[in-house]
Amino acid sequence: MKLNPENLNINLRHLRALDAIAREGSFFAAAKRLGIVPSALSELVRHLEETVGAALFDRNTRPPSMTQLALTFLADTAPLLAEMDKAVVRLRQSASIEHGELKIGASPSAISEHVAPLLADFLAEKPMVRCLVYDDIAETLAQMVIEGKLDIAVAGRALHSQDLLQHELMRDDFGLACPVDDVLTRTRVKLDDLKDRVLIGLASQTGTQQLLVDSDLPRELLDTRIKAHSTIAQLCMVRAGIGLALLPQNAVNLFNDPKISFVPVSDFQLQRKLYILEPKNRGLSPLARAFADKIRASRVE
Repeated sequence: MKLNPENLNINLRHLRALDAIAREGSFFAAAKRLGIVPSALSELVRHLEETVGAALFDRNTRPPSMTQLALTFLADTAPLLAEMDKAVVRLRQSASIEHGELKIGASPSAISEHVAPLLADFLAEKPMVRCLVYDDIAETLAQMVIEGKLDIAVAGRALHSQDLLQHELMRDDFGLACPVDDVLTRTRVKLDDLKDRVLIGLASQTGTQQLLVDSDLPRELLDTRIKAHSTIAQLCMVRAGIGLALLPQNAVNLFNDPKISFVPVSDFQLQRKLYILEPKNRGLSPLARAFADKIRASRVE
């Protein structure tokens, strides 16, 4: 369609000027809304009237009122302004997804198998995005999400909080982490087989340890001689031959260490669940929302 050159004299500033006057009821209030001086607004209206060749305001009233011509024009252009506003919002959101910083929390065992592969793809698509990955226990990560220090986190379930949303992502079975040359890797392991072995437990505030405490695991297997603050420390000690550890399979396979094996325990059925933790009372940035959606799409049933 060929453009009418006369229409080129009317632009978005004219439409916004009319819209603001209609919404605010006066030139003075409309100018304040638009962030311009009243004289500049009056000049916009004067130029629009000259372009269309007709008065758009009845200046015999105080304040000047819109003519029917102006009201009709305003109704015709309202959808255009609304769509323009939506387009600008989408443009800004797209721009903010391509830049900025993403702050992610994750339990160590959630990083290598779940978060890292997704993050690698995400950052490859957005070379201008910076990223911070913070690893810790679920309760610490949950508090950091609530306080806004992290955008989101992937970890075991934190204690219930009204300020936190927790959506399940995946589950994995508990079993035994032991050196690859241990005799237990070649047998069908039961809990009784562990009673005379050195077990390495976790600190009581960790989600994994809490799951074990709340399970039907015999108390003598919970009261371990050695405790670690983190799964990484546990695996390092298992690798060194100091002892064995009861852990979720993804935790045991944290580094795909060829010197550590995951062995199922036939009479111990327990699963660890991983969740995506999001703030309940604070909206995510477009960048964080895009990555959270990517994590959700990867959810393992």
